[in-house]
Amino acid sequence: MLLRHLRPFILRTVLPLLAATTAAGATLPPPPAPAASRPTPFYATPFERKPDVRTLTALGRALFFDRTLSASGSLSCASCHDPAHAFGPANHLPVQFGGPDGKRPGVRAVPSLKYHQTMPPFSEHFFDNDGNDSEDQGPTGGLAWDGRADSAHEQAAAPLLSPFEMANADTASAVAKLRGSPNASALREAFGPHLFDNPQHAWNALVLALEVFQQSPADFYPYDSKYDAFLRGQAQLSAAETRGLAVFNDANRGNCAHCHPSAVKRGSFPQFTDQGFIALGVPRNPAIPANASPTYFDLGLCGPLRTDLQGHDAYCGLFRTPSLRNVALRGVFFHNGAYTRLEDAVRFYARRDASPQRVYPRDAAGKTRKFDDLPPRFAANVNVEAPFGPRADGRPALSQAEVADIVAFLKTLTDGYLPPGGANKVAGR
Repeated sequence: MLLRHLRPFILRTVLPLLAATTAAGATLPPPPAPAASRPTPFYATPFERKPDVRTLTALGRALFFDRTLSASGSLSCASCHDPAHAFGPANHLPVQFGGPDGKRPGVRAVPSLKYHQTMPPFSEHFFDNDGNDSEDQGPTGGLAWDGRADSAHEQAAAPLLSPFEMANADTASAVAKLRGSPNASALREAFGPHLFDNPQHAWNALVLALEVFQQSPADFYPYDSKYDAFLRGQAQLSAAETRGLAVFNDANRGNCAHCHPSAVKRGSFPQFTDQGFIALGVPRNPAIPANASPTYFDLGLCGPLRTDLQGHDAYCGLFRTPSLRNVALRGVFFHNGAYTRLEDAVRFYARRDASPQRVYPRDAAGKTRKFDDLPPRFAANVNVEAPFGPRADGRPALSQAEVADIVAFLKTLTDGYLPPGGANKVAGR
């Protein structure tokens, strides 16, 4: 009945339109590809066996420490992501070394892998479902300093193939290493005895196990810091920590919570990151070998490691806003490791605009080269919200005492807090 009523419309409108479009030389859209020719989604990989989460977590943990997976045979994921340092570097180097011989330097400070479990995939236009959900918050999400990995298995794949990390030439090379790994038999046991007959399946098994391990709550998001205990009513902050929290949250002083939210949200404890990107204008770090070239600039979202946003000038100089959880365990701060003391990293926010001569180098004429790690045409991308900019009286937005108090508070974000006189970690997780 419906088709009979629609037939005149089809004959009168749709068919002439199609004929005119074809006559004009336009190409009609191709039919959908046959199901057999479409790539299999990662999570639908047809393994012989489907291991449970406990098996995958144990297998991922073993692979995380497996040095045989690198081209040099001396580097594992844990080499740069030490569990004792919140899965970040154990040293104070601005970049780590890898490559085929273990001597090739990276170009960015290695971030922590903790508290990434709620990170959304990257989007240039992010709308939160809390508060004003009509507000475009701009580029948000994705893993790594430039958000180019949309999942934990994509993030796990990157260092395996990076020329200055584990340096496998391609996935086939990594699978060849995996086949000779001490963990190969456990992989066959978990995924099936014929796993290595299909190199793509073996690769997927490798990064899936690493992904599941990095979603382990006990290892990667235990929420057992002193601040978590404080939020549960199980601990009290000291006077300095309390003052630091107040400055941290004050929009006219630290304004830290603007990008590093500190409050419980919809029943979830804070991640201390808004998961977005920001240009801070951190000074150039001459200790990074790549920076020896005056024409080299790490521009974050618009390259060089991320390539799909090159030419998006408004994104140049923007880097991930990292979580501040466990920040006191880090040996270097910011994407380029420009500072090696937490106090100096916090002090940067007070000094950048109030006394830039104390932050940046001078040129041959003696003029301060502000934002020296960014081409001048991108200087307008640098954030100027509080605490940047001097007070009306010309003083920095943060006093020395306030810097010290913020640092005291940040130290409460370190996992593994033991209550006074207690032998166990904070209960109630």
